[in-house]
Amino acid sequence: MKTLRAMPVLQVADLMVSVEFYNRLGFATNGTWGEPATFAITQRGDVSIALQLLRADRMPVNTHWAAYIYVDDAEAVHQEFKTAGIEIVRAPEEAFYGCLDFDVADPDGHLLAFGQDLDPEPHGPGLGSKKGKG
Repeated sequence: MKTLRAMPVLQVADLMVSVEFYNRLGFATNGTWGEPATFAITQRGDVSIALQLLRADRMPVNTHWAAYIYVDDAEAVHQEFKTAGIEIVRAPEEAFYGCLDFDVADPDGHLLAFGQDLDPEPHGPGLGSKKGKG
């Protein structure tokens, strides 16, 4: 079996508010489904995030990140988001696992990390490098 990609599915209280927020992050909306819309897929580069209208009576809570998105230049993405008026929850910082990353929160409080692997050879953090072992 070969895995191809992953797509986090985040539950949201207001689908169209969330779609607009992800569009501001540079994600294109590749479609919505339902009448009225209850599901959307957004994509930026090779990263897809699905948004699903909340089905339960309360929002699921992540204790940390809902998604970690690798980028090639975290400082540039950070500046792009600041220019777009996106609130930065945690400013860029070098982490012990070898990434420069920062966090934003979507309208439902899902934390999204955007991180740059500072030593991408050969595999990077969490992908077989020595940094993640021990």
